Amino acid sequence: VQLQASGGGLVQAGGSLRLSCAAFGRTRNSYGMGWFRQAPGKEREFVAHYRWTDGSTNYAASVKGRFTISRDNGRVAVILQMNSLKPEDTGVYYCVLNTVYRGTGDALASRESYNDWGQGTQVTVSS
Repeated sequence: VQLQASGGGLVQAGGSLRLSCAAFGRTRNSYGMGWFRQAPGKEREFVAHYRWTDGSTNYAASVKGRFTISRDNGRVAVILQMNSLKPEDTGVYYCVLNTVYRGTGDALASRESYNDWGQGTQVTVSS
């Protein structure tokens, strides 16, 4: 499986950015896609997940109401629209493909639920 992410960059606080990620290869048995992020000196943390079967979404509390994850035109791909960005949103954002956990519970926020990771894209929010 290959995950190709695009988007990211530098934006001022309060601005918006859009991240896209598409999966290629053996994706038939996937349950959804999502994003994690890692700020300098911090642990990698869950951001959002989109579930294929019912379109349900999960978000970290820190981004709920500001970020929206959606599926891209029925493909094995997602878009993360990030609005009202804050300096604490700065970090490397990693796209993930979920082939492990088919449910909607807390396991979606665990790194152990994902075997396939993208290369990461930098998001920097200046104050």
